[in-house]
Amino acid sequence: MLRTSLARAPSLPTSSGIFHLCLTCLLGQVGLLQGHPQCLDYGPPFQPLLHLEFCSDYESFGCCDQQKDHRLAARYRVIMDYLDLKGHELCGGYIKDILCQECSPYAAHLYDAENPQTPLRNLPGLCSDYCSAFHSNCHSAISLLTNDRRLRETREKDSAHFCHLLNLPDKDYCFPNVLRNDHLNRNLGVVAEDGRGCLQLCLTEVANGLRNPVSMVHAGDGTRRFFVAEQVGVVWVYLPDGSRLEQPFLDLKNIVLTTPWVGDERGFLGLAFHPRFRRNRRFYIYYSCLGKKKVEKIRISEMKVSRADPNKADPKSERVILEIEEPASNHNGGQLLFGVDGYLYIFTGDGGQAGDPFGKFGNAQNKSSLLGKVLRIDVNGAGSDGRRYRVPRDNPFVAEPGAHPAVYAYGVRNMWRCAVDRGDPVTRRGRGRMFCGDVGQNRFEEVDLIVKGGNYGWRAKEGFECYDRKLCHNASLDDILPIYAYGHAVGKSVTGGYVYRGCESPNLNGLYIFGDFMSGRLMALQEDRKTKKWKKRDICLGSTESCAFPGLISTYSKFIISFAEDEAGELYFLATSYPSAYLPHGSIYKFVDPSRRAPPGKCKYKAVPVKTRSKRVRFRPLAKTVLDLLKEQSEKAARKLSNATSASRPVGTSSLKGPSRKPASPTSSRKTFRGPGTKKRARVWSPGSQGKRKMRRKSHSGRVRQSRAGRSLRRPFLSGWLAGGRARGESPRPMGAPAAELGL
Repeated sequence: MLRTSLARAPSLPTSSGIFHLCLTCLLGQVGLLQGHPQCLDYGPPFQPLLHLEFCSDYESFGCCDQQKDHRLAARYRVIMDYLDLKGHELCGGYIKDILCQECSPYAAHLYDAENPQTPLRNLPGLCSDYCSAFHSNCHSAISLLTNDRRLRETREKDSAHFCHLLNLPDKDYCFPNVLRNDHLNRNLGVVAEDGRGCLQLCLTEVANGLRNPVSMVHAGDGTRRFFVAEQVGVVWVYLPDGSRLEQPFLDLKNIVLTTPWVGDERGFLGLAFHPRFRRNRRFYIYYSCLGKKKVEKIRISEMKVSRADPNKADPKSERVILEIEEPASNHNGGQLLFGVDGYLYIFTGDGGQAGDPFGKFGNAQNKSSLLGKVLRIDVNGAGSDGRRYRVPRDNPFVAEPGAHPAVYAYGVRNMWRCAVDRGDPVTRRGRGRMFCGDVGQNRFEEVDLIVKGGNYGWRAKEGFECYDRKLCHNASLDDILPIYAYGHAVGKSVTGGYVYRGCESPNLNGLYIFGDFMSGRLMALQEDRKTKKWKKRDICLGSTESCAFPGLISTYSKFIISFAEDEAGELYFLATSYPSAYLPHGSIYKFVDPSRRAPPGKCKYKAVPVKTRSKRVRFRPLAKTVLDLLKEQSEKAARKLSNATSASRPVGTSSLKGPSRKPASPTSSRKTFRGPGTKKRARVWSPGSQGKRKMRRKSHSGRVRQSRAGRSLRRPFLSGWLAGGRARGESPRPMGAPAAELGL
């Protein structure tokens, strides 16, 4: 229901009414009041799950579900009961129009509700001609629509004052103009794009203060917990309420091999929970360590969660499954994941250095070596020859002489971050596909789909091109090519991501979202089902207009280390502003599509309770929200104008005391309803992008958006590293390269 009073806008401490007018213009210029689709609950619009019977113009896309539609219809009936037959004929259409603006995709702007901390308007903003006609025909109905004294006092007067109170300065966004504006509504509801076709997404900050967060996984046990691994060897538990447990889930700092060097690739690199974790309490870890005679190794181990505390690993339960010697400190791989077949997949690097110089063909092409491979093993039992795992019988090279039976695919350089596609939530299409980002040498980065028995070409090929020309000319013609590759003008170290299969952002379904560690770029791949080709889409963050929602941010730490999904399939990425394993500059961000969301209630999940013994550490965001930044801009503009006004005031004059407050006016809006008294007509709204909005200006004086205070996110400048050469022309892996390779 609408509020029962027209709220008065808080005023700034100013020196004159002129100051207020100028400040209003400045606030519009800094973009504070630009319009974008938003509902009265401060979220994006949605496509209702069920048919709307009353506000049917918004049944394809808007801000009402069936329950709210029924509430508005009930209120309409109550109001109409007070009107006679003539009132029904004259006013029924107007009253329905006005009530249904709560369902408009631009309801927040019609009702001045972009920010939860600003007052809500009593009635929506109306275009002057429509408003005048409503007042002329139905002024007696005003008292039925609102209890606001000032609005009700205009009932018996001319329409000018009433319509002034409901005026929207920008005529594109007032009702019903916004309904008729094809430019605004043509693409309403799909992911917005800028002029270059860059997808406009936003973020929320989920965690911060982490030391190179390399992995974030869930246990699949219904608890909705996050397990976040730091490169130093510490794993933390994050609870559904956003808090972190004070005591770590696992602490292997004394065993894990890593250093404070910027870009050191060794450390705790992988974590995966068994598909039947809820029953067997088993999980698997991948980390660098020193063996006998200080030989560097990769170790894959099984561990169990403590019976006494479900948020603690049992430190005595470690059972080493596999160890692989590492000839160099870089290219350590690090991904562990379970496929839909229940087997554990292990992704190893080629052993390091540049160009895979080990042996005649390199480790990656040598099927007897476990380096540069995708391995597949069965961890549910012991095998022959003393192995602590079994080899699946259908592994592709089980019967090939000299080949290691655990090899599933080969020709891999250094795959950094892989993921299994959950499949379309409805059709299950794509389920089980395995995507990987493989870091290139000195020319190309690539994204691959893992195929049983596939040869991914390294070191003969890099991306789609030859690297070792002699090997390349002798290579098999059936090598698996990337689904996408990009040059180093775009980025120099790919970080593999996920196919979005979550609930909250329906537009993103099917997009493979990934990034680049060095350039900090976020990208997406979209599949053409007919051609089976993948098209790259850039992702842009930072649109003030698109991200002006409570809690959303548009900045992030540059170095993208990893991606993650939660139990519901929502997508995140992990990044740091300074890539050293010992410095707490890492953060976790969640993707949000500001153009469209799922209907309210659809994506709510009840977490399985989990007992916690450790103290909870409440999350304190560091990144400033877009609303914070807009508030700072407006305050800065106010200070500048105040100083300018003071400086230009003649000597001996005094400022006006107590500037009058004008009634709160609505901010701009865009989509609305049909004219009054017309017959109900079918109108289909196809979700689409917002397109460019005209800048709106606030008509009342002194309105300042309130937002939660946030602390600025510090981003140290790594000029020496970013400008430094890379020894041997080698591209660093997503976590960076050893200091020697980075020219440090």
